[in-house]
Amino acid sequence: MKSIDLTIDQLKQLQENEYQLIDMRDNIAYQHGYIPGAINLSECEFWNNINQLDKSKKIILYCMKGIISKDVAIELTEQGYEAYNLDGGYGKWLIDTFKKEEVRYKEIEKSIQKKYHKEIMSKFTKAVKEYELVKEGDKIAVCISGGKDSMLMAKLFQELQRYKKVNFELVFLVMDPGYNETNRQVIEKNAKLLNIPITVFESTIFEAVYEVEKSPCYLCARMRRGYLYSKAKELGCNKIALGHHYDDVIETILMGMMYGAQIQTMMPKLHSTNFEGMELIRPMYLIREEDIKSWRDYNDLHFIQCACRFTDTCTTCRVDGSTGSKRVEIKNLIAKLKETNPYIEGNIFRSVENVNLSTVIAYKEQGVKHHFLENYDKNLNGDDNE
Repeated sequence: MKSIDLTIDQLKQLQENEYQLIDMRDNIAYQHGYIPGAINLSECEFWNNINQLDKSKKIILYCMKGIISKDVAIELTEQGYEAYNLDGGYGKWLIDTFKKEEVRYKEIEKSIQKKYHKEIMSKFTKAVKEYELVKEGDKIAVCISGGKDSMLMAKLFQELQRYKKVNFELVFLVMDPGYNETNRQVIEKNAKLLNIPITVFESTIFEAVYEVEKSPCYLCARMRRGYLYSKAKELGCNKIALGHHYDDVIETILMGMMYGAQIQTMMPKLHSTNFEGMELIRPMYLIREEDIKSWRDYNDLHFIQCACRFTDTCTTCRVDGSTGSKRVEIKNLIAKLKETNPYIEGNIFRSVENVNLSTVIAYKEQGVKHHFLENYDKNLNGDDNE
């Protein structure tokens, strides 16, 4: 039987019209970065669209490490397709891209200063000013996960610091919760490429949550936050910065309503309840994800997703045959609503800035629940035209 694996060098030797390249990771991973020319079909989506494949072309499949994609390639071969698995998957391809990298961080910085100044840099500085995120004397731990958002945030902080309008210090903090060797290398090599002087510390979070059956991602996120606060405080920081963007905010609002039966938002800054004197800030708050992707692609940059044990072993799509992510469902819902209402995203964002408490049945403040009946008879100025 012929080998089902195709090396990266062999892929490079093929003409684009000779093959179809299919990324079998979930959509969130694909949005963080993909091999140019690849279309995204997760395993469950792939089999639903198999009739659309062109049998006259080679079909080349990849996932994060080449586990799911190899199984599918073998099955396709048995059905008469000329199918191959990209050896080592997306992770190995990422490492290979760094072999040809030159020092080009100046060009990347220039793209922030010029081409993407309005869409990215201006919105970054607007959020910093509007929400008072950076103050004189701050020492900020810029938390880098290795994805497109946190890496861009690090570069934006470097640009902000050059302005010297406010004196503050930066620590570019990377926590390794148990990455495999490939993912650790990708983060370090991207940091070098972008001229970000990272400080790496290790934890065993992945080991702690890997066997947890209920909400491992939620537990992992809480534990990460705690470790980041603790290390940042140890390094003398008073703030940690996370890379959540505008789309994260509006998705969180809808997720709270539809799955949590509550109205709340992702705040631009928060005081820590467990680490005295520490604060969390989100300076990417006003930046659209599509602009982050555009910046990434313009500069031919490639990043990892969260790189946890589940995405490492390519098991996320096999849990129940669904997308496995409520956030993906919400993303798709917003995209659908936008087809008929182009202002839907801005309306969702502003909805939590225009809350009218006199038209709310109940609300919580500082953990205390209040009901409209508390003051109903005291307020006789109702509106019969509601």
